[in-house]
Amino acid sequence: MIHEFSAGGVVVRRMQGRPFVAVVRVRDQILALPKGHPDGAESAAEAARREVREETGLEADLVERLGDVKYWYVRGGERVMKIVAFFLFRYRSGSVDDHDHEAEEALWIPLEEASKRLAYKGEREMAEAALSRLGEGR
Repeated sequence: MIHEFSAGGVVVRRMQGRPFVAVVRVRDQILALPKGHPDGAESAAEAARREVREETGLEADLVERLGDVKYWYVRGGERVMKIVAFFLFRYRSGSVDDHDHEAEEALWIPLEEASKRLAYKGEREMAEAALSRLGEGR
């Protein structure tokens, strides 16, 4: 069994009086949160911030760790257990037009729609966690 670790970000920005989240379109119509593997000695939070910058073009400030998503998949006939640590970020600057080649598109969607529009169950749960944390006035 192989263990794999990634880190991702839930970047929230208030627009038109409500919270929006930055998402990436990775293939066809698949919407996902920005995420990737840590480089070298990067912490999970540092990796999440870098992946946010690369995949969405945004600079963001760390708020807190939201939680982990765990899932299994098969690669080359071997089972892989993947853990993705997700962090809540507040938008600071930048434009979703400045995303890198890994994403077909980066865009803002209303945070309350993310739990329906994101492709992956664990990421939908992270969006719901962000919405509830923001609802607590953080």
